[in-house]
Amino acid sequence: MKLSALVVARNEQDRLPDCLASLGFADEVVVVLDRTTDASAAIARAAGARILEGAWELEGERRNAGIDACTGDWVLEVDADERVSPDLAQAVRATIATSAFAWHQVPVDNYVGDRLIRHGWAGSFGTTSVPRLFRRGAKRWRMQRVHPGLDWTGTQGPKITQGALIHLVDRDIADMLKRLDRYSTAKARDLVASGDIGSLAGNCRRFVSRAFKSYVSRRGYKEGAWGVLLAFCTGAFPLLSYLKARLEPGKHRE
Repeated sequence: MKLSALVVARNEQDRLPDCLASLGFADEVVVVLDRTTDASAAIARAAGARILEGAWELEGERRNAGIDACTGDWVLEVDADERVSPDLAQAVRATIATSAFAWHQVPVDNYVGDRLIRHGWAGSFGTTSVPRLFRRGAKRWRMQRVHPGLDWTGTQGPKITQGALIHLVDRDIADMLKRLDRYSTAKARDLVASGDIGSLAGNCRRFVSRAFKSYVSRRGYKEGAWGVLLAFCTGAFPLLSYLKARLEPGKHRE
């Protein structure tokens, strides 16, 4: 079975080399560069990757373009701030050699700086498992800017349990808050475009329910003060997106 590794990036020259170095087990590496102005293209070429350059407004659109560019029987999606551990690489090769299913979840280890945070990831702000390994043709992203939905063809297989994607989520707390601002801005644009931004009461309830899920259900309390921070950001994402769409609609209109 031929395996394609797909990386979608924008101005990731600092993180791209380590990401690509972890993908040596793949038969093909495809790098999609979206409006990139740094040295990412040269880095990808030096690593032997095939490159697709362009400009895509929607995350789902550029990810689908990358999938279409892959030629493998199976595709493993990896972001530039992620690295595939050796154990996961071995598990992926073993899975595609025998799997009768269309797609599999892959475990994720999330880091903020040098700290591994195992608990509290929930909703659109982070996760400990992602559906990244799939047969070509089984997965399509929907046309949204941030965390687009997925449409699947075929049956989900067992989750891979060996190894992990090493996800360097944020460099520090300031970086985490910048990500919250960036994600909520993109989501506000989707809300304004949809014509249905929701209600203040509904999004206040979502703030509470998502923060509770992060801190209690996903055991963020095990991370101490880091769990509180993660719960706040998880809950704030939909509320802040709504407030941007309601209070500043002109700034978030096409």
